[in-house]
Amino acid sequence: MSFPNASLFPYTTEVSAQGNLVVGGCDVTELAAEFGTPLYVFDEVTLRERCREFVGGFRERYPDSTVIYACKAFINVALAQLLKEEGMGLDVVSGGELAVAQRVDFPSGKIYFHGNNKSREELEMALEYSIGRVVVDNFHEMEILGEIASQRGVVQDILLRVSPGIDPHTHVHTTTGVLDSKFGFPIETGQAREAVEKAMKVRNINLVGLHFHLGSPIFELEPYTKGMEVTLDFASRVGLPLREISPGGGFAIAYTRDQKPPSVEEYADAIASPLQGSQGPDSPHLVVEPGRAIVGRAGVALYSVGATKDIPGVRKYVSVDGGMGDNIRPALYQAEYEAVIANKMVEEEWEMVSIAGKFCESGDVLLRDVLLPRLEPGDILAVPAAGAYAPSMASNYNLVPRSAIVMVKDGQARIIRRRETYEDLMRNDLV
Repeated sequence: MSFPNASLFPYTTEVSAQGNLVVGGCDVTELAAEFGTPLYVFDEVTLRERCREFVGGFRERYPDSTVIYACKAFINVALAQLLKEEGMGLDVVSGGELAVAQRVDFPSGKIYFHGNNKSREELEMALEYSIGRVVVDNFHEMEILGEIASQRGVVQDILLRVSPGIDPHTHVHTTTGVLDSKFGFPIETGQAREAVEKAMKVRNINLVGLHFHLGSPIFELEPYTKGMEVTLDFASRVGLPLREISPGGGFAIAYTRDQKPPSVEEYADAIASPLQGSQGPDSPHLVVEPGRAIVGRAGVALYSVGATKDIPGVRKYVSVDGGMGDNIRPALYQAEYEAVIANKMVEEEWEMVSIAGKFCESGDVLLRDVLLPRLEPGDILAVPAAGAYAPSMASNYNLVPRSAIVMVKDGQARIIRRRETYEDLMRNDLV
């Protein structure tokens, strides 16, 4: 049995004969009863399939390409192990993300280290693990990296992050490739040229290519093509032999049924098209960095319904046991989601409600003015497309423990992150 917004949920999603939501062969109402709520449910089949779709889609259009997963979308030990098994690389942005990679003995040569203010300790950690690339974001970092590499007697391969000055038409807080951004060396100001010239002179770093990232999520294809063209032209103008180029990630997913993001194949066509004439022994290696597009649809967030506040003629608020502490995107980006009631998938009586979180902020509203079956305390609300950024940006605001995460496949569920306890919240406190 299908339902109107089924395309937002993991690939294995079904509705049981009892009218309950099923993911990975598991009735999610039973998962909620066993593991408690809020709860993130990750579908292993969707995760693996999305990895394979990206690898296959890009290699079919540009064989000399590599797909690395952007850990900032969400990473933990179990997910890192899965990505390793699928032959993916990793894009890390902190020592913590690198530590997760080390825990599963992730191939060091497939790790790229991003970030606009990497610490000396993080760079030392990266070189100690012999990672494949450091993506240098500024002159200060270049200087520190050169010093560390010299002290260790190694030569570190790097990419320079440049800013091509292209607006991807996404939210202002997630736009990164324009001139007014904290990231990268702007091409427009001449600083990118200066960075290339300086990097070529530092003895213990080896400049192999260029990286740019336009923002996220990007529903349009033209910004990628334009970004590639601008960056390739820049490399030509400054005389940089380009062994590698990366347009970053930012690939969109659908959060609501009316959103229609491009397919993997369409993204691959747009990115690879400026390279088509150059394929050969001297053509650059292509690296793409999906994060949200791998893990977003694979995750479903479950909540238990609690109190209701009905304001006649204004709005009906229904509160759940989570909110901005486990998904800050609606409050931070005005992100929109859809939802279903997992135990009422065949219900025909609907009402207009807003789903409020339990945190002490007026802005803690997960969904505004959505049609759902009539809600009662104890119902299980399921929010799709929750695998990216919701768990990774979770907090302990109001000293609420962070949620558990389970991975499901073939009717079996396993905990891949336990629910925090109150003792965990106080573990580092001193009197």
